[in-house]
Amino acid sequence: MDVVIFGASGMVGQGVLRECLLDPDVGRVVTVGRTPAGQQHAKLQEIIHADLLDLSPIESRLTGLDACFYCLGVTSSGMTEEAYTRVTYDMTVSVAATLSRLNPQMTFVFVSGAGTDSTEKGRVMWARVKGRAENALLRFPFKAVYMFRPGIIQPLHGIRSKTRSYRIFYVIARPVLPLLKRLFPRAITTTEQIGRAMLAVAKNGARSIILEQADISRL
Repeated sequence: MDVVIFGASGMVGQGVLRECLLDPDVGRVVTVGRTPAGQQHAKLQEIIHADLLDLSPIESRLTGLDACFYCLGVTSSGMTEEAYTRVTYDMTVSVAATLSRLNPQMTFVFVSGAGTDSTEKGRVMWARVKGRAENALLRFPFKAVYMFRPGIIQPLHGIRSKTRSYRIFYVIARPVLPLLKRLFPRAITTTEQIGRAMLAVAKNGARSIILEQADISRL
């Protein structure tokens, strides 16, 4: 299986990249982003590309792919809805349009979030925009599309968030997260689990297109 990861330098993307490189069923891992993922591996092909609204310069390197793990995202804190929409909706739809044309048999896995608003009408800005992106993805002619809606994610294996506020949270919560994970295994996932769960749906599918925290842990 050949896969592409968008956002491989972020916390979730790092976890997905790690599991893809470890998985013997994955033959080629392409990463696309503005900065290097910081990994070296025989399977890995890094593409540094700044403008995700225009993938035409790199289209020739995005063919023959079986799955896309779209992990690119930003916190909505301090952002206007217009700016957040550009990153969360416009870029996602642009990437999906190109990949669905080049790889119509691809499985597309989108990292959304717990509380995403599928109606697109709620009061919470980020949830509306995420819901709009989810709904748009379902209209593309992929083989399959899955929405991952994790809540609390425990970073493992030295992985760190790029967002300062998240890093502070994880430093404070680190002593209790393992205990909470044991007590509430379906309430908290890890970067390792989310990576393995994405690979599982890419290989075998899932019963639902929307996968909440408990579904991710079960997978």
